[in-house]
Amino acid sequence: MRRTIELDDRVAVELAGDHDRVLDALQARLGMDIDLRGNQLTISGDGPRVEAAAAAIGELGELIHNGERLGAASVEAVAHAVDRNAPLGDTLGDVVLRHRSLSVTPKTAGQKAYVDAIRSHTITFGIGPAGTGKTYLAVAMAAAALNRREVGRIILTRPAVEAGERLGFLPGDIAAKVDPYLRPLFDALYDMLEPEKVQAFFERGQIEIAPLAFMRGRTLNDSFIILDEAQNTTIEQMKMFLTRLGYGSKMVVTGDVTQVDLPRDRPSALHDIGTILAAVPDVAFVRFGRDDVVRHRLVQEIVEAYRVAEEGHGTA
Repeated sequence: MRRTIELDDRVAVELAGDHDRVLDALQARLGMDIDLRGNQLTISGDGPRVEAAAAAIGELGELIHNGERLGAASVEAVAHAVDRNAPLGDTLGDVVLRHRSLSVTPKTAGQKAYVDAIRSHTITFGIGPAGTGKTYLAVAMAAAALNRREVGRIILTRPAVEAGERLGFLPGDIAAKVDPYLRPLFDALYDMLEPEKVQAFFERGQIEIAPLAFMRGRTLNDSFIILDEAQNTTIEQMKMFLTRLGYGSKMVVTGDVTQVDLPRDRPSALHDIGTILAAVPDVAFVRFGRDDVVRHRLVQEIVEAYRVAEEGHGTA
């Protein structure tokens, strides 16, 4: 089947990208022929998928007019919409945060469910493989809440658990030692806020980044609190963290149960958390799958390959 779509100049230029970068990525990801000549886009392939692709690209045009800039994640969002024959605007149209040319939006149905859960629940667990945007979206939601003054501060924390290396062998004082563990959270913040603004927030105590052990004994009011890499918390640590919740606060807990770095005799708190908290109100669980991976397409294949291998060895 073949469909031809007439595009306006702005959409045609954005879709073409540098040296047809976006079009080539769409063609490879969707498995169909996509050709742009002037303002006419022609899509050829299997009938239902061509119709779904035409609908998704039509929606993408509307989003481009609203300021959406296209990149690898946009291509993945279109592919997810085509694979599921679902509206693209339901995901990409939900702008969590804007900063300069950056628009942070969910890219998959799973990410959209995650964002909605954070909005409507006090505590949200995002559990799934690498590359699903668990941490990045949580930080974006936190930054947006701070910008809107819905909370007074952001608190970001991770357990300082080594993945094959020992903390004590890293040079420097305690701040220097924990910096590598917290670096992904710093990177996400600096993506979304001006460096001067981030620094000012740190100086005023409106953004705090600390190891999980530093949370003990505190009550965290009027805060957006994110616990990252929660698969490396013990049951006792998780209980300690969750009971820090104060008035006017939200918590987001992220982790991947396939990447536990705890000793074998210390079970991860994430394994049974859904059962433990099943009857507790205002707690949401969003479980991501390989289809929610929005990094390089090979990440999906790597995640799936490890899953199959672990099931074959009876360790999943």
